[in-house]
Amino acid sequence: MKICTITCQNADNYGARLQCFALAYWLKKEGNEVEVIDYQPDYMREPNLWYIPSSVKELVKLFVRFPERLCSVKRHKIYSEFSKKYIPLTKVYNNINELRNDPPIADIYLAGSDQIWNPTFRNGTDPAYYLDFGPENVQRKSFSASFAVSSIENIQKKLWIKNNLKRFDKITVREQSALKILKEMGYDGELQDDPVFMLSAEEWNRALNLEESWKKLGIKNEKYVLIYDFFLSDEIKSVALEYGKQNNCKIFSVCHKSLSYADKNFVYADPVDFVNLIKHACCVISNSFHGTCFAMIYNVSYVIVNRPDGLNVRMQDLLERKCP
Repeated sequence: MKICTITCQNADNYGARLQCFALAYWLKKEGNEVEVIDYQPDYMREPNLWYIPSSVKELVKLFVRFPERLCSVKRHKIYSEFSKKYIPLTKVYNNINELRNDPPIADIYLAGSDQIWNPTFRNGTDPAYYLDFGPENVQRKSFSASFAVSSIENIQKKLWIKNNLKRFDKITVREQSALKILKEMGYDGELQDDPVFMLSAEEWNRALNLEESWKKLGIKNEKYVLIYDFFLSDEIKSVALEYGKQNNCKIFSVCHKSLSYADKNFVYADPVDFVNLIKHACCVISNSFHGTCFAMIYNVSYVIVNRPDGLNVRMQDLLERKCP
C-alpha cells in the first residue's frame, strides 16, 4: 500500500518535525510504502535573511532584527537537515496548484497529524490540508488531525472547513474537542493519539540513535531541569528557578532564544538533541504540547504552564486522556 501523508512538516519547531517522522516511521513499520508530501507554501517557507525594505522605517527594522533573522535561518537549516535525513519526502510543492497539476501517486492520501486544521493559522483553510488534489479514486483520510481550538467562532471559516471535509473517507482527530467540532458540522470522527505515541521509548532510542547522539552533547552526570518555552514566559522562569533551587539542579534551555537564567542554552539543538534532552532531564517545564508528550513517553516529571495564545485545549485534552 502506498501512502502519502501531508502535514506542516516544514514548520520550524521540534514537534512538527518529530510527529511527521513518527507517522511515516510507524506506517512503514506496518508494511506500507510511505512518502511525506513536501508542501512548502509561502507562509511556511525558509525565512529570508535579506529583503528590500519599502521605507526607512523598514530598513531600520531590518538591521535591528538582523541577528534574530540570522538565528532563524540557521535554525531552519538544522531542522531541514533532520528532515532530509529522517523523513521520506516527495519533491517540493510550493502551492495547491502544483499539487493539483502533478499530484503524488498513492493509494491513500493521509492528512495529519498536528494543527493542520487550526482555523487561526493560514494552513487551517489551505485546501492542500483537506486533500483537495489527486485522483478521486484515491482514499482520503486524516490521522490525529487537530483544530487546536475548542470551537470555531468564525462562521465563514467553519462553513468552508465543513465543505472541505466532505471528501474524506475517514476522519480521526487528536482532541476530544475536535470530535465536538466535527459533530457540529455533521461528521463522525474517531480519537487518535498523536503519532509520537505510536513509538515506544525504546523505538525512539533506536530510530534516532539517541545513545550515540547523547555523547555529542557533552553532558556528563549533570542533573538538570529542561525549559522549552515558546513565549519566554516570566511564569516559567519563576517555576524553573524555584524548582532548580529546591532540587539542587541546573537549568537547561532548548528554546529558540537564550535564556539569561539558564545554565546552558541549546538554541541550535536539532530534533534528535531535543528528544535526548527531555529523556535525560529530571523535569521538563514547558508550554509545548509535544514537549509534554515526550516527557510522558520517557516517564519524566513535567510542569505545564498555560500559553498566552489560547492554544491550551491541546494540553488539557492530553492530560485528561493520559492522566485520568
